[in-house]
Amino acid sequence: MTELADTLIPRPVRGRRQGTSPGDAIYNHVFNAILEQRLPPGTKLTEDVLGDIFGVSRTTVRKALIRLEHEKIVEIRPNRGAVVASPSVEDAREIFTARKAVETAIVDLVMARIDEGAIEALRQHTAAENAAHRAGDRRRWIRLSGDFHLLLARIGGNRPLHDFLKELVSRTSLIIALYERPGKATCQSDEHKAFIDALTQGDGEQARTLMLRHLDAIEAELHLEGEEDAIDLHRVFAEYFNDTRNSTG
Repeated sequence: MTELADTLIPRPVRGRRQGTSPGDAIYNHVFNAILEQRLPPGTKLTEDVLGDIFGVSRTTVRKALIRLEHEKIVEIRPNRGAVVASPSVEDAREIFTARKAVETAIVDLVMARIDEGAIEALRQHTAAENAAHRAGDRRRWIRLSGDFHLLLARIGGNRPLHDFLKELVSRTSLIIALYERPGKATCQSDEHKAFIDALTQGDGEQARTLMLRHLDAIEAELHLEGEEDAIDLHRVFAEYFNDTRNSTG
């Protein structure tokens, strides 16, 4: 594997790494928990509790939460504290629009830098996705699915795009937690495999098409009509009215 590819495969943060500051450790753990949907939207992030868990001061916790707020992953509300963000339907649509623009740009960068080592790194990653899926490890599978896109950004070599995509991927995880249709599975690893095949063949146009199709498919599996689907109380209580009519009829 080439020197480039040796640095590509992202590894989850499971403990405080040597040289990592306490604030960075809290940020990484909360970020990963959100990405893996262990912290669903609306979860309260109490400074005292997090301070006890990580053995740090409230000031250190607050700095990490402010960093997450800056990335729109956490909301800090005056006199109410921090909660995991709850993206609206409009937010969801805007985020997918942004992802399509960013990730097609990343595909172009990847096509200019792709090599056998990077292809092997991507194939190893999809193999890990498949293994997590077969094992029924949904949390790991969700994280690896998002990491696949970040791995592509790292191959592309543009740090600002990578950092922007990292924020978009985490916000997408929140959106999926809120709006995923029951029984649906987003971000299929088979689609990742087809994308890698296009990269291997040097077909940039096909790779862009597959990436857009992939993101469209993820968005299509979400229930984003909530703002339009007002609850019809007559319909909800139709059984009651039918029973009343029958009893008086």
